Amino acid sequence: MKAILLRFGELYLKGNNRYIFESMLITNIKNKLEGESYKFEKTFGRYVIRDYENEREAEIVKKLKCVFGLYSISLTEEVEASAQEIEKYVSTIKVKTSNFKVVVKRADKAFPISSMDFAKKLGAIVLENNKGCEVELYNPETTINVDIRLNKKAYIFDAIEKCQGGLPLGSAGKGLLLLSGGIDSPVAGYLIAKRGLKIEALHFNSYPYTSEEAKDKVLSLAKKLCDYVDEIKLHIISFTKVQEAIHVNCRSEYMITIMRRIMMRIAEKICQQNGLGAIVTGESLGQVASQTMQSMTVTGGVVKTLPIFRPLLAMDKEEIMAIAKDIGTYQTSILPYEDCCTVFLPKNPVIKPTIERCEKEEGFLNLDSLIEEALQTEEVVVLKKD
Repeated sequence: MKAILLRFGELYLKGNNRYIFESMLITNIKNKLEGESYKFEKTFGRYVIRDYENEREAEIVKKLKCVFGLYSISLTEEVEASAQEIEKYVSTIKVKTSNFKVVVKRADKAFPISSMDFAKKLGAIVLENNKGCEVELYNPETTINVDIRLNKKAYIFDAIEKCQGGLPLGSAGKGLLLLSGGIDSPVAGYLIAKRGLKIEALHFNSYPYTSEEAKDKVLSLAKKLCDYVDEIKLHIISFTKVQEAIHVNCRSEYMITIMRRIMMRIAEKICQQNGLGAIVTGESLGQVASQTMQSMTVTGGVVKTLPIFRPLLAMDKEEIMAIAKDIGTYQTSILPYEDCCTVFLPKNPVIKPTIERCEKEEGFLNLDSLIEEALQTEEVVVLKKD
């Protein structure tokens, strides 16, 4: 019988709390496979999906590979965990390469033959039925795996496909991603979700200085993230009047810094209103003027009640771009529609701002009124996976 064998990674480290994480992972798997016909079984250290429609196999695998917490999967043949049944199936295997090896693992130590002895016996059967093929123990072109589990079933397969790894979505709580139309922030959202943080997103819109296409671009990026997080509640705030006020009243070199400080204050309020426990940004240390150590200190310093997570902090642009390409956000991110961070962009933004100078510049603004007026413009869009 055909079956899909699922393996999880870090959950092994969770000790007495492991059942909590497993329960979340199982729920997330079933949510991802909503609408599919299948049977799900949990056996020690593995999950098994069987009785699915063969023509849906590729789509089911595609969905499973987007589940955080799953480490790898294999398309397998499931047989009774007896030497006779395993040998019977192995005798039908046709190796398409010039060499192979057999690997046996026994989660069920009651199985009467040791792993090494059984691997030798099965290897002899494969040799007998594949003339001209050789055993290669150290660098085989094909590895035939036999995984004998505690559910009295054995799973036979020749490939292991990597999944996302990480922790089950939702196991680390909920946070708010500051989502722009650039390359970095969608990657930050993906990486923090991989650590178990369920995300909502906040986008600052500067219409009419930015176009409707720029807003649509962000909606598309959020939609692409739904492949991994299933659903995103996107908060859209009009930031136009805030930027106009900063442009008129503050020194140009401090404009980006003051703008980001106000964004952080608004983000904190959105978190408080929606029960979110962290702010997530796409900042990478030293990448641009607003991401120096001093700039991040003064922009993050206005947030009093929440942590700020920066998953990209120590990554360079090439690494970030590679992940963006892998998760499917890169081509959308490079579309030529500018976001609010490019509006009124100064020629020489300050790279080592001080809190004292920022507070002096903010003294020229009616901060409370600007923030409250911006919050009143909030538009909420809920995006879901297809």
